[in-house]
Amino acid sequence: MPRQAAASSNAKAAASAAKPDAPNLSAPQKAMHRLGLVRDIDLALHLPLRYEDETVITPLRQARDGQTVQVEGVVRDNRVEVRGRRQLVVKLDDGTGEVLLRFLNFYGSQQKSWGPGVRLRVRGELRVGFFGREMVHPNVRIVSDATPLSTALTPVYPAGAGLPQAYLRKAVEGALKRAPLDEVLPAGVVPPQWPSLRQALHSLHHPSPSASVDALTDHSDPAWQRLKFEELLAQQLSRLQAKAERAHLKAPVLPLRPQGLHERLLGVLPFELTAAQRRVCEEIALDLQRPQPMHRLLQGDVGSGKTVVAALSAAIAMEAGWQCALMAPTEILAEQHFRKLVGWLEPLGVKVAWLTGSLKAKAKREQLAAVASGEAQLVVGTHAVIQDQVEFSRLGLALIDEQHRFGVAQRLQLRRKLDEGDLEPHLLMMSATPIPRTLAMTYLADLEVSTIDELPPGRTPIVTKVFADTRREEVIERIRHEVGKGSQVYWVCPLIDETEETDQTADAMAGRDSAKRPPLDLSNVTHTHIELSEALPEVGVGLLHGRLPAAEKAEVMDRFARGELHVLVATTVIEVGVDVPNASLMVIEHAERFGLSQLHQLRGRVGRGAVASVCVLLYASPLSDSGKQRLRAMAETTDGFEISRRDLDIRGPGEFMGARQSGAALLRFADLAEDQALLAQVQQAAQLLLKQHPEAAQRHIHRWLGQKAEYLKA
Repeated sequence: MPRQAAASSNAKAAASAAKPDAPNLSAPQKAMHRLGLVRDIDLALHLPLRYEDETVITPLRQARDGQTVQVEGVVRDNRVEVRGRRQLVVKLDDGTGEVLLRFLNFYGSQQKSWGPGVRLRVRGELRVGFFGREMVHPNVRIVSDATPLSTALTPVYPAGAGLPQAYLRKAVEGALKRAPLDEVLPAGVVPPQWPSLRQALHSLHHPSPSASVDALTDHSDPAWQRLKFEELLAQQLSRLQAKAERAHLKAPVLPLRPQGLHERLLGVLPFELTAAQRRVCEEIALDLQRPQPMHRLLQGDVGSGKTVVAALSAAIAMEAGWQCALMAPTEILAEQHFRKLVGWLEPLGVKVAWLTGSLKAKAKREQLAAVASGEAQLVVGTHAVIQDQVEFSRLGLALIDEQHRFGVAQRLQLRRKLDEGDLEPHLLMMSATPIPRTLAMTYLADLEVSTIDELPPGRTPIVTKVFADTRREEVIERIRHEVGKGSQVYWVCPLIDETEETDQTADAMAGRDSAKRPPLDLSNVTHTHIELSEALPEVGVGLLHGRLPAAEKAEVMDRFARGELHVLVATTVIEVGVDVPNASLMVIEHAERFGLSQLHQLRGRVGRGAVASVCVLLYASPLSDSGKQRLRAMAETTDGFEISRRDLDIRGPGEFMGARQSGAALLRFADLAEDQALLAQVQQAAQLLLKQHPEAAQRHIHRWLGQKAEYLKA
């Protein structure tokens, strides 16, 4: 979100304005502040959603039913009618015909001011009602014969409750006059066919009637191109600047030693590395040998073997006498890592510590002491790893799994756990959501990216089937059949119990406000557990969700892993990390409520053994367009990179990258899927600015990102 301080001589007023709940602010001002419209530059960059044409008056006799038109006429009558509820009905005559204006919500003052003989200019959709032609809740303005028409299209802005369009339009108009919109980019950086920033913004807020509505709507207008260029340029500059600043930092030099722990670990692994795993291991090893901190993203599809790459990377650091920390977003995922790493490393003499919030006080003290003394060479855990009481002896490598699930502050906190002069630990972030190249070019310009682009041999293909929830009984019979063959089954539900009103998976879906969502009629995990237990009395059915105590969750997972439980009914706590090769059927209930990436992660819990596996997506009708797209994508491909490409198209870059969690600035105007040609121009311009005009580059970053540029360094 762009932030630029407006020129102001009153610092106290500016400070007060930064507080939406300040007592001296009016209700519309508070509503504006809730939208982040605090400074003039914020308002100048608050662009219209659409436009209304108030430059012409349409005679009623020429207007067609269903058409949105502007009409001007004289009030012949108004009255309050009660038809189930009170409503104000105004009869308007323009000399060529009559129309009824119907208001279901109104004030008494409106009835008085819109009395017979008053001239009104109204705009709305004309439709045929039971009593003739009418408009419901049109825009109304009292005018005279001399009131001029608008000379430009009227903007309609994104707004919240308590913020009238008229108030917002006036605020934007004033801000455009005051905002610092002078050019900060040197000549030659911006293509000459585009307008200046000030001209671009003026034409987008006040387009002429002759402007192409299509070009304004699809953002191909030159004014839109200028804004998208500037926004992408700020993103690219801030990322490249963060990368350049990191080059001046120092980190421990961690050489790959012959016959060391790395080589010994390779020798005891019960499998051979794939060519892709060997390649990324070499890339990471080269980074660790440099005196600058590694800042690398390790990405790979579900089941591609990122954990063993992390273990081999940690082995290099531990052989050099440094500690490593691996932080995962959930206790289940952290425990999966812990078990694997203990199994691989403890026989080689490596002490692995375990830190989570559920540890008892005595056990926690013992683990903290082992970490502080250096006895624990590798520390695995959840966000408990970054708590203040955790003191490392010598942290040389920080590993973060599912990095987009952590906030910026949490990632920075882990990097600051090395308290040894001016050194920083190396940082390896991991993600099972492969990031499309176009997205990486902007959002990851400051990161080195390693990609595991092949799966280990022996993985069985997963068949995905999409069923309406009316076929639920058929699916339950399929479970009986699978269990009878000796296989195991996951059944995933989005909710824990019927009192929970917010779908915990909705954050994966772009543009959805989950803060005040009404209760959803979704099957829940506790009800489904009871249903399956009753329908399959001969089958062991387990229950797993995030509200269970940690010990109970661990026990349920152990029993399922050992085969004592045949069916596991769970929430998305099993999304990552759970590895039970005997599981061959995954049922995802209300699949339309999940994001594509999450569906792909869940599907990846099966297909880990030699048995052919199936993923069943149960959906409830009616399906939204985006829901249909997600389910179609899941049925058509199991390729994680293709899934990611479609996910980006559906959700947009901000949601895809977890930008809400990370604090990274979202792209408001540019679209990485559509603006690839523009992105190539931006990359050239960014390199030119940083080399030849660093001060201009800094001013541009500050205008568009303000303090948020700091987030991009995490």
